[in-house]
Amino acid sequence: MEHSDGEIAAPPLGLLTSGTREDRLSALPADILIDILLKLRNAAAAAQTSGLSRHWRRLWAQLPELYVHPATRPNGIRAAIESNELPALRRLEVKVIHPTRESLAVWLPTAAPRLSGDLRIIKAVGQSETEDEAAQGAPLELPCFENATAIRLDLGNLALAMPPAGVFAGLTDLFLSGVDLRGPCMLGDAVSSPRCPALRKLAVHGASGLANFAIRSDSLLEIELKHLKGDGALGLGNITIRSESLLQIALIKVHDMQQLTVFAPALQVLNVTYCFAHGSTYSEPVANICAPQLMCLYWTDAYEPSSTQFGNIRNLKWLDTYPFLVYGSDSRRLSNDWCLGLMRRFESILYLRFILVYPLDITNKQYLMEDITRFPDIEGLALEIKPKGHSFGACVFHVLQMCTSVRRLRFTLMDVVSHTEAQSACPSDCVCDQLPNWKTQELALNCLQEVTIHKLNGTEHEAALIKRLFDWATALGNMTIAFHDSVPKRKAKEFFQMLQSFSRPEICMKGPHFA
Repeated sequence: MEHSDGEIAAPPLGLLTSGTREDRLSALPADILIDILLKLRNAAAAAQTSGLSRHWRRLWAQLPELYVHPATRPNGIRAAIESNELPALRRLEVKVIHPTRESLAVWLPTAAPRLSGDLRIIKAVGQSETEDEAAQGAPLELPCFENATAIRLDLGNLALAMPPAGVFAGLTDLFLSGVDLRGPCMLGDAVSSPRCPALRKLAVHGASGLANFAIRSDSLLEIELKHLKGDGALGLGNITIRSESLLQIALIKVHDMQQLTVFAPALQVLNVTYCFAHGSTYSEPVANICAPQLMCLYWTDAYEPSSTQFGNIRNLKWLDTYPFLVYGSDSRRLSNDWCLGLMRRFESILYLRFILVYPLDITNKQYLMEDITRFPDIEGLALEIKPKGHSFGACVFHVLQMCTSVRRLRFTLMDVVSHTEAQSACPSDCVCDQLPNWKTQELALNCLQEVTIHKLNGTEHEAALIKRLFDWATALGNMTIAFHDSVPKRKAKEFFQMLQSFSRPEICMKGPHFA
């Protein structure tokens, strides 16, 4: 223990035998004492234990892992690494308040040849700076960590350059966050197989400066690029991924991407979200995907059949499309066409996730559901609705009448608005409730066996729709209901009891609030 004046306190009396005051703690084997020091997760605090006794004097220098406190100065970090007596460190974790090129360059070259495990540099909570301030000046050149197995850098928008030479022979995981990538060495060249022969997972989040990213890897299993910005006015350019081993790709908000090329024979999951289309910005989606083993496609993005090629993906089991706007103007039909165009690409699919979005104000807006004329033949449907307080029975009916082969329905209400917002958005004479055919028209959902409903609010709209589901689904065997967290338990129970009165004896009704 440490006194407020910085001196090391004597061991607690409970660790000393009565009379002789024998130091029982120091009598423990060295490997146990080292494990105790590791639990401090503070290299400076571990070093202070050298004053406890002769037995403790050099234990801190035998720690296989170093955890550096944010207040430690760069020279202190280098000294801690140089003082370590082991041939290699299995972990080095450094928290820094204000990472700069100069401060990191003091100790990174010393750490590179000593590390045979994980490197983590994490920007701690502290002084913040703008992206321009952090990226000013020459970039920090990352040394080549030949024996590191995992590298995680979170540098607060610091300019970073990958090493132009050297092989990361043992690296399996690389995570870069908050970096402004600079040349001359391109990131794709640095992480491809010739220089990262064992890389299995690559993740780059919140980075800028990336341009024309191209990677070839025979070891990679997963790649994740999120919230990326391109290289100035040139944009992000083309992304090219070629890998015989790759199983998962996630490209999320990779802004200003101009073209995507993927050659991945083993790929199972592809997620492309808001890359070609984000906010009010839209660029023609140009993509060429060769992934014959693809099982899950999450394409929440712009889609054009003429420029977006998927090749032969006969094994596809899950499809996720761009959200469909229920009410809107002609100008909003473009994004709806992306969704419909992608669904038309497939005759049948095992599971479809389909999102319906209502604007808050639908006055003088067109009802766009009539544009949907067919769905793929599906067994499972995940139908998610953002109703903004409006009645949604008509749009659900429109979807289900084209999905009569569905066996499992998962229904989720998203983006719940407050009661005040709902009342102002949906008055009693709102047009959303002027499409009454779903309340009386028959629908044969003879294959539907299981329904799961999430985030119910216990409204009349919801009760009316569920009552109709009981009529339509003659083979229904199970219905599971879960309410939104804001719904009081008493109201949830009363609503559930009302639903049970609509139900049939053979239907098993269950939910987290009910036995």
